[in-house]
Amino acid sequence: MPELRKDLISQRWVITGTQTEEEFLASINPKPREEAEECFFCEGHESQTLPEIYSIRRYDTRSNTSGWQVRVVPSKSAVFKIEGEVGKVGRGIYDLMNNIGAHELIIESPQHVKNICELPIDQILTVLKVYQTRIRDLNNDERLKYVLIFKNQRPKSPFRYGHTHSQLAALPLTPKAVKDELLSSKEYYSYKERCLFCDIIRQEQRDKIRIVEENPDYIAFVPFATKFAFELAIMPKNHNADYCWESESSLKNLAQILKVSLARISTALKDPPLNYILHTIPYLRPRQGYWKTIREDYHWHIEVYPQISEVTGFEWGSGCHIQPLLPEICAKILRETK
Repeated sequence: MPELRKDLISQRWVITGTQTEEEFLASINPKPREEAEECFFCEGHESQTLPEIYSIRRYDTRSNTSGWQVRVVPSKSAVFKIEGEVGKVGRGIYDLMNNIGAHELIIESPQHVKNICELPIDQILTVLKVYQTRIRDLNNDERLKYVLIFKNQRPKSPFRYGHTHSQLAALPLTPKAVKDELLSSKEYYSYKERCLFCDIIRQEQRDKIRIVEENPDYIAFVPFATKFAFELAIMPKNHNADYCWESESSLKNLAQILKVSLARISTALKDPPLNYILHTIPYLRPRQGYWKTIREDYHWHIEVYPQISEVTGFEWGSGCHIQPLLPEICAKILRETK
């Protein structure tokens, strides 16, 4: 059984044991896929995935057949398993638990499209609504504490299917990266009685030089202190801690700004591999005092990371990232890209 193990020094949880020795050795030197090889995410190949969990489809079609718009299936190489108990135990000074959770693939189009920005806005809107549906549904499982939506978009990799899709990971814990944001937001709010993210948005609107795209509901900008070149933050302009509270009309504007922002990155940087992640609030399980101000102090958002440079030994060792281009220059390049 794979395990979650806690590193006592960094306080991060590490997932380990998801592959056998033979599987790992095969994965580090895989045979490249041929472009003509069939893609099992495309419409008509539904039998080649695990049975679907959820889908948006025509009313006259059955599960696991053609006729869908967006389809959600379990990952064949799932990091988390839905069956079992958390089983948190101590082993000497170390803590570990079973990797209970969910790992789902959200297939964003029945057609073989490689980049989500190539989809129509209405199709991206459907994907964003499916995110909400799956987060709400998994809230019914009391073992789970957090759901992370993320995309690993690598259209040029010879080792992956290029078909556009996102992933969902539901965890029995709140990841440290999210917990750090929650604590920073809580400390800022307790001192200033204002949302940290809302203040950042107001500052970016005053400065104007790092904004890439803006519409009535959302703003996309290069953060003041980026970790990576051309990193983007996309945030709702109206305060909201919970992604699932966004209305359909608001999500349509999110689909618009996501499409345009990713298209600018694709054009300016020649369609690089990229990741995006969606950070929203954890499931608010009863815990006295802990979530007292979270709806006032936290602010959900999307982080976009184009993969155009490598992390060096200095960055791994110091935790301090080297970003060669000023964020203002990155924003200018993206803003001027048609």
